[in-house]
Amino acid sequence: MATLGPRPDPECDPKEVVRRGYDAISYAYRGDHGDDPRYAQWISALTARVPGGGAVLDLGCGCGVPVSRTLSEAGYAVTGVDLSDVQIERARALVPGATFLRADASVVEFPPGSFDAIVSLYALIHIPVDEQPALLARIASWLRPGGWFLATTGHTAWTGSEENWLGAPMWWSHADAATYRAWLSRAGLTVTREEFVSEGDGGHSLFWAQRT
Repeated sequence: MATLGPRPDPECDPKEVVRRGYDAISYAYRGDHGDDPRYAQWISALTARVPGGGAVLDLGCGCGVPVSRTLSEAGYAVTGVDLSDVQIERARALVPGATFLRADASVVEFPPGSFDAIVSLYALIHIPVDEQPALLARIASWLRPGGWFLATTGHTAWTGSEENWLGAPMWWSHADAATYRAWLSRAGLTVTREEFVSEGDGGHSLFWAQRT
């Protein structure tokens, strides 16, 4: 069973900016039926790698759409984790076949070897960069041998905030792609593929990594 961490101090922790931000913009960020062709491609590639009926963790699951919903409907045992109360409430309603936890991804714990795959799309970039290497090491420990980690990370290093992102304040923190590659390797994961995912004037890195 997962162990949940304490809620952050709302007066000083940037994670609270993220939590409150997604509480406020949940529907603006993604509707109940929101689909994205990039996600469909990534999920299809994941299901080709992970045995049917396997256990998958959606770390930073948002409202459960589309990752948790697609995987759950395909017969996978899905657990979703997100910091936002509103996102988790929606996920539980939208994906009743999965299990969802309102928790801080940087402190939540699972037993070793709990999952065949872990997905974290556009979530690591909202966690303080100095907490991410330890989180990646725990992610590696949660995977079974041969398990897959699929994640988007920063492509260039940056930490900062925006006062009005889709209607609410938001905060980000990430290293560059080379640093993530090194962190993944140090965590015991073998990077098998890396690609750049463009977004506006910049973009993110997408990593496929496997526990050997």
